[in-house]
Amino acid sequence: MSTASLKQTLADIRDRLPPVSAERASELAGRGGLLIDIREADEIAQGTPVIAARYGRGFLEVQLDRNGIKSDRTILLMCASGTRSLLAADQLQRLGYQDVRSVEGGFDAWKQAGLAFETPTTLNTADRARYARQITLPEVGEAGQHKLASARVLIIGAGGLGSPASFYLAAAGVGHIGIVDHDIVDRSNLHRQIVHRDAAVGESKARSARDTLAALNPTIHIEPIETRVTPETAPNLVASYDLVIDGSDNFDARFSVNDACVTAGIPLVFGAVERFAGQVGVIPAGGRPCYRCLFPDAPSTDAAPSCSDAGVIGAVPGVVGTLQAVEAIKILVGDVETLAARLLTLDTRRQRWRTIALTADKQCRACSDTLGEQKAALADHAG
Repeated sequence: MSTASLKQTLADIRDRLPPVSAERASELAGRGGLLIDIREADEIAQGTPVIAARYGRGFLEVQLDRNGIKSDRTILLMCASGTRSLLAADQLQRLGYQDVRSVEGGFDAWKQAGLAFETPTTLNTADRARYARQITLPEVGEAGQHKLASARVLIIGAGGLGSPASFYLAAAGVGHIGIVDHDIVDRSNLHRQIVHRDAAVGESKARSARDTLAALNPTIHIEPIETRVTPETAPNLVASYDLVIDGSDNFDARFSVNDACVTAGIPLVFGAVERFAGQVGVIPAGGRPCYRCLFPDAPSTDAAPSCSDAGVIGAVPGVVGTLQAVEAIKILVGDVETLAARLLTLDTRRQRWRTIALTADKQCRACSDTLGEQKAALADHAG
């Protein structure tokens, strides 16, 4: 497109979609309009309106669709000076959005009008290179990467599930990872517990995992916690974390972690494997339904044998633990498409996967309404 034809195109768009002033955009945003800064990340790093969503031009249409922005909502687009936002407004109107406005003068005009803006925290050059393929995703972006960096995730068990989960969370840049395991590395662990090395046989699993993950990503903090998970220890273990991944191998620990997360309102990503089969689920932060809704009581040893008794292909916990990491990352960056209140089951031998909706048990000993009322009453009495 020549300079002359671009000018004519912009003039035509301006006639059809008259831009609004920065002051008017601020007013419309206060009434429910959506102000979107479509500039590039390096431009936004110099400042952006406090009230603006930061979608970027490249994924604008995708972001609007994924965030459920209705076609009749007022959309206000801002670039640096008002040119790119005009072109983007034209495109959105062609896609069916009914009320799209470009902000005249862009961010320059916003600043000159004395309207509120902020300078967001940005990734340094090394982090931008490390997480380049991840922040390219519109579901993550730089904002999501900052959320990961500030997140605290507790992983129960540095075994077959905790190994891949911890690997991918560390690689993704989760800022603080706690790893709970009281056991030591045995050579029979190594075919599936990939966070450990042969040289670590006989060492603490928690510390072995820390050393491996620190070598992978030295910019994050790994906290080894060498203790057993019990009903008494679980509440204190989960208390300071944003999310818990349960990779334990026994129901006593699973129930303890579930109950502690329900009480604390912390999301829980659980997983389990047996031979060629596995399952993954997410207990939402509200705690309903919870793990006890699915398994009110521990099954018999015959019904749920350990890996040492039943055997397991090492790659199976690798798949399940990786899926746990995926769910954790989605939750931490704010993606709504998670396994919350659902159970994913997989048979890797026949490659049959299915997702089952979970329902809350009204009589659940961990998350029932009656129990919640009792807790509230106790809290009021204590206060």
